[in-house]
This record gives sequence, structure tokens and C-alpha cells, in this order.
Amino acid sequence: MKLVIQIPCLNEEHSLPTALAHLPRVVPGFDKVEWLVINDGSTDATVEVARTSGVDHIVDFKTNRGLARAFRAGIERALIEGADVIVNTDADNQYNAADIPELVRPIIEGRADFVVGSRPIASIEHFSPVKKLLQHLGSWVVRFTSGADVADAPSGFRAFSREASMRLNVFDSYTYTLESIIQAGRSGARITSVPIRVNGETRPSRLVRSIPRYVLRSSLSIARSMLVYRPGLSFFLLGLLPFIAGTFLSVRWLAFYLDGSTRSHVPSLVFAAVALIAAFLCWLCAIIGELNGINRKLSEDVQFQLRCIRFGVGFSEQSDKHAS
Repeated sequence: MKLVIQIPCLNEEHSLPTALAHLPRVVPGFDKVEWLVINDGSTDATVEVARTSGVDHIVDFKTNRGLARAFRAGIERALIEGADVIVNTDADNQYNAADIPELVRPIIEGRADFVVGSRPIASIEHFSPVKKLLQHLGSWVVRFTSGADVADAPSGFRAFSREASMRLNVFDSYTYTLESIIQAGRSGARITSVPIRVNGETRPSRLVRSIPRYVLRSSLSIARSMLVYRPGLSFFLLGLLPFIAGTFLSVRWLAFYLDGSTRSHVPSLVFAAVALIAAFLCWLCAIIGELNGINRKLSEDVQFQLRCIRFGVGFSEQSDKHAS
């Protein structure tokens, strides 16, 4: 069994040595533990620091491609290197690396395919009250969307089984944290959370540079994931508001008409017709989305089989593991 611990990096020459110094080289249940650094177009000495610190594998992007793409590249490289389990952590050392054995335990014991480390949000001193509220709200939305019981959805401290890694797809260019849970949850992966500890703040977050921007980008990510993985529910809900408005105005017009009103109320009738047509189109999109969802699932199965061939793993072997 091989464990690969990956760290996406962008100009982390100062914090990376500390993060690497705390990473384990021995984890119960694994014969090998290797480190992987993804350099996302750093302009400082991040790569040199990684090499001198004994990192086993380096993915080196010459230009910045964003956290989500760096994360995906790391997953792919770890699979190429034969990882049975992949742990993702941050270069700022915010997550306590001593909790890695507990993070991977559900996968080793066969209880989960995807594990998310749950931070003690309420007790983190450098989190503002607004950020704490947004963390809890975002986690609730992701739980509702994905159907997975995840306590801390934005957490980047997570572990993936080999099969879960090969089934993973992330389309967002901003962050992988929310979409990956939604995609995995809607695909039937077994997702769980384990409590973890955190270290003190070493630098301001580069992902959350401003609360409004983070909320906007995260909301767009969740909305896009909803449209992709739950199109029926998404378009049904979108169509409810115009349907209610159109029905109310139609009944109101009919009541006036039967009451013998001398006014025609044509504007209300036109608006009611437009609203009902909009609702009908939304629900038509819901049906089409559900039909496209069947094709998406078939495409994901084909993609998974191709990845099994590419990474040297038999499809029947992975199917047996999934069934067990």
C-alpha cells in the first residue's frame, strides 16, 4: 500500500519547509509514504525548496493555472506513481499533519472512499465571525446539494481512495473543495468527515482574499455543480417562482372576469402567460437535464475504465472493491 501526500503550492518558499517538516514518512497501514508538490507557476524558490527538503515528486507548472487545476494535476500524478490513497493538504501548514493517520483510517478500514478533515471552526481564533458563519452556511449548502454528511466542506485537508481519485472530476478553475464533494456525493461515493486539529495562521489565505469575492465564486461553483449533477431539482426550483406568479395572476384575472369587471386587465394576463411559459421552459430543461444526466453517468463510467487502463489497474479489480 502506498500513500501519496500532495501539496499544491504558489510562492511558498517560506512556509513549505515547515509544512514538509511536519509530514510523516511512516503511516500505519502503508508500506510507502511519498510526498508530492505541485508548483502552480511560483516565481520564488518553491521548487528548489521542495527538492532540497526531500520531496519525492514535483509537478512544475511554468505559469499559474489556479488551485483547482493544480489539485487535479496532483491527483493524476499521484495515480501515475501508484498511490493507493492520496492525501491533500496545504503548504501554509494550517492543518495538523499528525492527524493524517486518522484522516486515512476510514479508507484503510473500507468504511469510506473520500474523507474530509473537519476543522473546529468555532474555536479558530483567526477566523472572523463572518467567515465562521460563511463556513457553516457553505457546508450546509454542500450537504444539501451532494447528499453527503460533510461537516466542513471548504476544508482542503482530505483523503481519497484510488478508485475515488479516478472517478473524480473538477471543472471549476477557482477551487476544488466544494465541487469535488458534490460530484463525488452525486456519483455514489462514500464520503465521511473526521475531526482534525489546526495550527496557527502563518499567512493570510490566498483563496479568500475578500469575503464578497469568495462568496460570489463559491456560490457560482455550487450553482454550476447543481445544474450539472442535479439538473432536475435545479430547474424545477427555478420554474416554481414564475409558475406561482403566473398561476396567481391567472386566477386573479379569471376572478375579475367572472365578477363582471369592466376592466380587461390585459397586462396582468400577458405577464401571467409569460411567467407560465417561463416555468414550462424551466421544467422542460429539467427533463432534458435528467436525460443528459444519464449520458453523463455513462461517460463517467467510460472515463473511469479508460483511467483504469491508463493507470494500470484492472476495471474488474476496482469494481470488486467498489462492490465490497
